[in-house]
Formats: sequence, structure tokens, C-alpha cells
Amino acid sequence: MKYLQKLGKALMLPVACLPICGILMGIGYLLCPASMQGGDITGFGPLVGIFLVKAGGALIDNMALLFVIGVGVGMSEDNDGTGGLAALASWLMITTLLSTGFVTTLFPSIADNVDKTLAFDKIANPFIGILAGVIGSTCYNKFKNTKLPDWLSFFSGKRCVAIVAGVVSIVVSVVLLFVWPILFGLLISVGKGIAGMGAIGAGIYAFLNRLLIPTGLHHALNNVFWFDTIGLGDLTHFWAGETSADVNWSLGMYMSGFFPCMMFGIPGAALAMIQCAKDNKKKVAIGLVASAALCAFVCGVTEPFEFGFMFLAPGLYVVYALLYGIFTVITTLVGFRAGFSFSAGATDLLFSASLPAAQRTVLIIPLGIAAFIVFYVVFRFAITKFDLKTPGREDDDDTDETKVTLANNDYTEVAKVILEGVGGKENVTSIDNCITRLRLEIKDYTAVDEKKIKSAGVAGVIRPGKNAVQVVVGTKVQFVADEFKKLCK
Repeated sequence: MKYLQKLGKALMLPVACLPICGILMGIGYLLCPASMQGGDITGFGPLVGIFLVKAGGALIDNMALLFVIGVGVGMSEDNDGTGGLAALASWLMITTLLSTGFVTTLFPSIADNVDKTLAFDKIANPFIGILAGVIGSTCYNKFKNTKLPDWLSFFSGKRCVAIVAGVVSIVVSVVLLFVWPILFGLLISVGKGIAGMGAIGAGIYAFLNRLLIPTGLHHALNNVFWFDTIGLGDLTHFWAGETSADVNWSLGMYMSGFFPCMMFGIPGAALAMIQCAKDNKKKVAIGLVASAALCAFVCGVTEPFEFGFMFLAPGLYVVYALLYGIFTVITTLVGFRAGFSFSAGATDLLFSASLPAAQRTVLIIPLGIAAFIVFYVVFRFAITKFDLKTPGREDDDDTDETKVTLANNDYTEVAKVILEGVGGKENVTSIDNCITRLRLEIKDYTAVDEKKIKSAGVAGVIRPGKNAVQVVVGTKVQFVADEFKKLCK
């Protein structure tokens, strides 16, 4: 669980890049409907719109790559950029070795299997991005101090990290070469199995769609229900101007349930997170989840919200996915029908409302109100009942440490006193820092002298474990950490 929470924190930086991009795309679609619906793009407004769509899409479409760097750096000791470089090497290795073109060259028979080909078409996804980030950061943490023979000494230390990450990535690619298409094909089979179950099937699909977001395998189900993989094509038929009379299912039923959840449910959950955040972290929580909620409402980009908590509170994410399934069943039964060509935000709702398959779109108001209330109540209850570490509720945020002021502005001297208090550099195995704390891993906890550490003028010393010491320095911790690292070299 701690590892998942660390991963969740590492994802905060790349996730923070996404909300503004989603908002830009939503505005862009409003100014330039042709960018979504097709047609000529003429006039100043539409040109500005397509410019904003492309600007936002530059990051949204490359979200996996942001995760590569964010996790690679964020999970590396000292947040060293070498971990990010190794992660990028891993990503390039995996996505190249598992690209459709290369895989079909190795095994030409795959080209004749639509499901397997589709699986490798979707290999550049957030799951592979996070996996590459984990490989890069783990290789950095394990091999950054590697010493090689003199004739290979140039590749010693950090220089060998990317090389090791590349070797590991080759092994991982070989495993995924056989495992990935099996998982992808299995999900397509599941999709075919639930396609004929009516409203319940639509709910199961929506649940699995959200549940699989972290892995990228939701694309397998999407292709079953949204496109013509097995003869459905809910999305393509909807935007082609057809109606339920032209197909053998209720057209739009596999898209409609996402609208109340994304437009209203996510803002409700976001409000619960903000209200449950610790007093000194409410502004941080507002900055992250409120902007993500606006992004989801406008254009249905949900990843900034989802990746903001799925690894911090995985159990809550399962509940979140379940709420999608429930609301999709309800939406299907009451007859609300809307479609999307990008995602289930207000922009797509506006454009799809005029299509022949759209039905009872005014129901988005009561459905949205219900979704807002249900998501809010469920999230607030779960967060407070089980003390979930959603944004703004992390363990190291119990006091307002941002207001701590060091008694001594000689950072070198402060670092020397702290180092002496933790038993000297021989007793230190790892050095890191967050916004306000110097985080140290030590060998012998009995060698720690808290009084000595506090004599440096720091606000406090926390001992979360036998081999861990956290020194509350305040917002100037980075300067103290830099000096501390120099003293330990």
C-alpha cells in the first residue's frame, strides 16, 4: 500500500499538467465544432478553436509519456533526473519492440488476427508509461552506485542505469509479447459476452471501462462497444445520424451513462475531497481536484481526477468505477441518450443533442443532480470512515509546516548539526525531502540524538519507523537537503 501511495504522489506532477489542457480542448471544440464533427475550418473563431484543441491535445494525447518521466523522476531517490532518463529509455524500448509493425514482422500470423493486432496498436498507453517509469526509477535506486572494472569504468554509477533499464525492458517486452494480447483478447471476449445483457450489460461495461483505465486495457472493451469490432459500433452509428431503428440495440446506451458521472459525479467527488482535506492542504486540494473536475465537466477528460487518487486510495477507485456502472444502468433504463466523439463532457452533450439518436437529453439535469449528490456522499463517507489518503490528506500533512521558520539561516551549519544528530554520514542510507521535511533512512536508530537535531533550530523530529527519520525544516528544506547531501558525499 505504501508503494502505491508513493506511486500516487509521483503521478501528481504529470497529472497537474492535464486539467488546463482539457479545458483548452473544451473551449476549442466550442469555437470549432468542425474539429469534432468534421467539415471545413474557416473564420477567425474556428481557427482559434482548432489551435486550442491541438495545444491541449499535445499533452492529453501524450499523457503516457508524461507518466514515464513523472514516475521515473518522482520514484527515484533524490528525485534524480537519471531515473527519468532511464524511464524514457525503457518506454522507447518497450513501445518499439511491441509496436504492431515490429511484432507482425516477428510473427506474420498476428497480422491476420484483428484482436491481437488491435492489442499492439494500443501498446503506447498509460499503463506502459507507468511501468516504464517504475523500471527506470527502480534501476536508478538499485544501480546508481554500481562500480564496474576499470576498463568499463566510464559506465559506472549513474551512467549504467539507463543501460540496465534497457536490458530489463527487453525482458519485460518478451513477457508482454505473449501476455498482452491474451489479456486484450480476454477482455474482448468478456465484452462480447455482456453485449446482449441490455442495461445490466451496459452497466458492467461502464464499470470495467473505468476499472481498467490505469492499465490501458479499457481500449479492448471500447472497441467492442463503440466501434464495429463485433457488429455494434455504438459511437460510429450514433454520429452517422442513425437511430435505434437502424440497429438491434438502443443506440447510445453504451455512452449515455458516462455523462452524468463525468459532468456532475466527478465535481461531487471533488467537493468531498476538498472538504475532507486537512486545513493546511485545502488550497493544494482545490488546485488539483477542482481544476480536474472542471476539466471533466467541460470536455470529459477525467484522467487528471482519476490518476490524482487511484493509487493513493485504490479501494475508493473501485467504488468510483462501480458508481459508473450503477448510473449507466439507471441512465439506460430511463431513456436518456447522448453520444460523444471525444468524451462525455458538456461540449459533446451539446453537439450530440441535435443528432437523431439523442433522446430525452433534458434528463441530464435530474440525473446530474443525483450523480453529484451520490458521488459526494459516497466519497465523503469513504474518505472519513476509512481515513483514505486522498489529495490533501497525506500522512505528512498533520501540521502547517509551511510556516516553520529556521532559527539559523546558515544552511550548511544546520545540515551539519542534523547530520551529527542522526549519527553521521555512515549511519545515513538515503536522503530525500518533501515540501517541508528532510526525509532520511538510517542504519542504526539508537544512534539518533533528537535533542541534537532540534538544536539546529528545526521545528521537530518524527520517527515513523526504526530506520526512518523525518526532520521538520519548513519551506527552506531544499537548501538544507542540498547541503546535507554534500556533507554525506
